[in-house]
Amino acid sequence: MSDENALVEQVRQALRGVIDPEIGFNIVDIGLIYDVAVDEGGIARITMTTTTMGCPATDYLRSGAGEAAQNVEGVHWADVRLTYDPHWTPEMMSSVAKEYLRGNR
Repeated sequence: MSDENALVEQVRQALRGVIDPEIGFNIVDIGLIYDVAVDEGGIARITMTTTTMGCPATDYLRSGAGEAAQNVEGVHWADVRLTYDPHWTPEMMSSVAKEYLRGNR
């Protein structure tokens, strides 16, 4: 695995520490993170979404993602971009997140 790929995986792991306050699970496994890339200058570029447009937690999640990425050694800045293309659906959740939500109903 290249250093760049290792850094991307470290950022993804850090993003798992950001918990969606409404769902109660991390933003990676609920499918809110669409893409993570880290360029040679240490800039993490994160493309993410929220479960709905106008989600009241949007700013919280976006800033949490940026802070989590910037806490990874080797990342000097995080550019977090929000998109609704494609729109989030529950099918985007990992099996771990789906199981968690089934158990919390």
